Amino acid sequence: MIDLSINEASGQLQDLMPLLLMGDESEEMIGHYLHRGIVFTGSHAGSIVAVCVVTIEPDEWIEIKNLAVEPHMRRKGIGRAMLKYVETRFPKRKYKLGTGETPSTLRFYQACGYTYAYRIPDFFTLNYPHPIIEEGVTLKDMVYLTKCTGL
Repeated sequence: MIDLSINEASGQLQDLMPLLLMGDESEEMIGHYLHRGIVFTGSHAGSIVAVCVVTIEPDEWIEIKNLAVEPHMRRKGIGRAMLKYVETRFPKRKYKLGTGETPSTLRFYQACGYTYAYRIPDFFTLNYPHPIIEEGVTLKDMVYLTKCTGL
């Protein structure tokens, strides 16, 4: 694991948009949750290399809305560290996140202890202006995964 400093973001969140767009390809969709989210950044050697946006939902679930790591910093434990940090910040909670059916993404979240809960059919096809293709998979349904910690 590399040296990573994780902090709650303050100031101009718009500056994080290029990184946020790696986790969610629509600036419009990001706008739906960014203003009500808590934004955490992960920094290495003085540069922000990761971002995680979470919301506290009315049902008290913590929803991970966006998790992104700079491509050159992936597979170094940064995404896992960001999730662990959030889980430490909000202990003994229920977590959920929605994602597409990208094989590596699903494997990553499952390795972090998240399990399949439900899906929202046609989420990507109805809410994004163009097809999203990742790892040869055209994203259609939003797959929700959940995790409970210390309950």
